[in-house]
Amino acid sequence: MAAEAGSALGLSVAVLAESPDDAACAVASEVVVGSPLHEDDMRALADRVDVITFDHEQVDLAIVGALLDDGVVIRPGLQTLEMAVDKAHMRAVLVEAGIPVPAHTTVEGGGGAGGPAEKAFAAFGDEHGWPIVLKTARGGYDGRGVWPVDDMAEAAAIVGSLGGTVLVEAMVPFDAELAVMVARRPSGETVTWPATETAQVGGVCREVLVPGRLPPEVVGRAGVLGRQVAGIADAVGVLAVELFWSDGVLMVNEIAARPHNSGHWTMEGAVTSQFENHLRAVLDLPLGSTAPQHAQVANVNVFGGPEGTDPVELLRRGLAVEGAHVHLYGKEARPGRKLGHVTVCGDEAEGVRECAWAAALSLGTPRPVGLSLPVGLDLPSGVA
Repeated sequence: MAAEAGSALGLSVAVLAESPDDAACAVASEVVVGSPLHEDDMRALADRVDVITFDHEQVDLAIVGALLDDGVVIRPGLQTLEMAVDKAHMRAVLVEAGIPVPAHTTVEGGGGAGGPAEKAFAAFGDEHGWPIVLKTARGGYDGRGVWPVDDMAEAAAIVGSLGGTVLVEAMVPFDAELAVMVARRPSGETVTWPATETAQVGGVCREVLVPGRLPPEVVGRAGVLGRQVAGIADAVGVLAVELFWSDGVLMVNEIAARPHNSGHWTMEGAVTSQFENHLRAVLDLPLGSTAPQHAQVANVNVFGGPEGTDPVELLRRGLAVEGAHVHLYGKEARPGRKLGHVTVCGDEAEGVRECAWAAALSLGTPRPVGLSLPVGLDLPSGVA
């Protein structure tokens, strides 16, 4: 999607891909086959581009530092990437800056029954109440590396599999989950899209609503907080700031230093998409307007069903839903894999949400457990 945005601006986007079959290779101007965790591969990419940027957090900070020392332009830089890569470091930086975050501590994972990690989990649960949340400080995404545990017995069952630094957090009873997308240039010029209401199932985003049920006052406060975090992180490019709204308090849960699922709605719903503004920002070009183009926007992710059907085979059904903008990523279809998204824009909140879900279900997305779908969902013929 970044490559498509770059093409409209006359920019060429080279992709470092671990396989020539990776989805982005189909639209990239050039493909370098390799891994961001191998310095030679990163240098091969650097030889072909003016600036390196990222679309995930699986980054080796030592390699990034070595390339920066040799004059390679990498945006965002080490300060931002360290916060995005290491959740424990991110928490520490935000606490020092006075940004509200969930109650937490860090421990070193591993060890057997009765070891230091298990004792730390028990002490934290006793102080803050159960359930608690255990997170690997590095390497997790889309619900991976995150374990909500109801009691000490559940924590003890997984303690041996938790290596490295573990972030231990209180379970936050929130009124809403939301996200703010911020774009920032090296000069400090910053733009913010309106906060979105997000819904997660199993730690994976299923829908994004703009503005959803969020009161205007909360949207405004979230935007201010998002800009503060981007400044603290010295972000360059797009930064996603994921938040909890809990009993009148906004607190930061996660950040992602890249275009993010909670910003996909901007492709049709805003004057400038997150992908275009990310490219503008890392190239130090003037940023575009983030104003919404519609009163209501709903964005729903397309997931692989149990049969493993490619949603391309169901495209006729998805496009039969009026107003549905379908984006399929070209990934191999597997059950539970995120394969695309659907965006619907309009004037009425329930109407756009109903159409977005109708299109996603028509493309083979299973109905998510634990998320209430619109009543009277109007599906095309043949869709259960």
